[in-house]
Amino acid sequence: MKKPPTPYRALPAEQRVALVTAMLTRHPHTRALFISRLTSRKGGFRAQTFQPWPADKLAREVVRVGAESVQDEVDLLQLLYVELEPAIQVTFLDAAGVRHDNGTMPEDLSPPFADEAAVHRAVQAVVAQHGPAGDHYLLTLVTYARAGWPGIVEAVTAAKGG
Repeated sequence: MKKPPTPYRALPAEQRVALVTAMLTRHPHTRALFISRLTSRKGGFRAQTFQPWPADKLAREVVRVGAESVQDEVDLLQLLYVELEPAIQVTFLDAAGVRHDNGTMPEDLSPPFADEAAVHRAVQAVVAQHGPAGDHYLLTLVTYARAGWPGIVEAVTAAKGG
C-alpha cells in the first residue's frame, strides 16, 4: 500500500514551484543548499551550471527531482501559512486565543500553545471559514505540529465528520 503524500507533496506541483521560488527569493542562502542537493545526484549537473539560473527555473528543477528535504517541507509550509498567506493561521490563532502578529507567534511562546477546548474552537473556525485550503492547513498542523496543539487530531477528525 502506497503511503499518502506529505502535506507539502500533496500540493500541486505549480504551487510547490511557487513556494520554492519564494524561498529562494526571500532567503538567498537556500540557493546554495538546493544547488548542492541537485549536484549530489548521480549523473547530475555541476554547480556552475545551476548558479546563473533564475530562481523560478531552479525551483522547477528542485521540484521536478524532489530535492526538498523533510525540513524544507516544514519551512516551505511555514512560508506559505505565515509569510505568504497568513489568513488561515490568523483565523486559527485568533479562535484559539493565541497571541500573534498577523499570524506570526512570538518567539517566547512554548508548546502547548492553547488548551484542548481552544484548539477545538480554532479547528471549527478554520473549517467554517477557509474550505479546502483550511483543511490543508489543519493537515499541516496535525502532521508537523501536533505537540503544540492538544487534541488537534480529534478536533480535525470531529470537524470532518469522522
